[in-house]
Amino acid sequence: MSGLAGVLFDMGGVVMDSPLHAIARYERERGLPPNAVNRAIAAAGETGAWARLERGELTVAAFCAPFEVECRAQGVEVEGAAVMAAIAAAGVARPAMLRAIRRLRAHGLRVGALTNNWRRDGPDDDIVPSALRAHFDAFIESRVVGLRKPDPRIYLLACRELGVEPARTAFLDDIGGNLKAARALGMTTIKVDDPARALAELGALTGLDLQAEPPAR
Repeated sequence: MSGLAGVLFDMGGVVMDSPLHAIARYERERGLPPNAVNRAIAAAGETGAWARLERGELTVAAFCAPFEVECRAQGVEVEGAAVMAAIAAAGVARPAMLRAIRRLRAHGLRVGALTNNWRRDGPDDDIVPSALRAHFDAFIESRVVGLRKPDPRIYLLACRELGVEPARTAFLDDIGGNLKAARALGMTTIKVDDPARALAELGALTGLDLQAEPPAR
């Protein structure tokens, strides 16, 4: 096995289907230009509604109106609640990723989740089922810690929670900017465009067959 002691997984786009795919489907269904919503999010920057949502500063209900205004400023008409509903519908865990996580932990590696997410409205704002959380040794959420990828501080926090140095940690994400920030801290990174190919790359790094079920305990 390599010198890796821990692995951090992004959630949406890695462990689960990508919210970017959900947004793309929304754009196609509404006749919007491809990537129009993401360009509007990028234009709003760190003070925009999306960034504030992921830092836990806004609930989904409070997010929708300013998000629609910011999109409209970029010439994009959206319904914020419909965008969020489309993303929520895509939030289904990929069985192959869960098998890989079980395999890694069965062989003694520390496994964590590092995700940009948001608060639901109401007293129970936890959007992550407890059964899914149970797959991880540590679960770091932007909405809870008030930081979001690619802020370097959230990667360092995740490594501390996992108990593994960045140089001995692999990180899987589907967004290049998030991976770039992790690499700058010394982490080994894997871009997840195709989940099977990403797991093969992680398997090569760890010396494990990550498609196999872990041995019974």
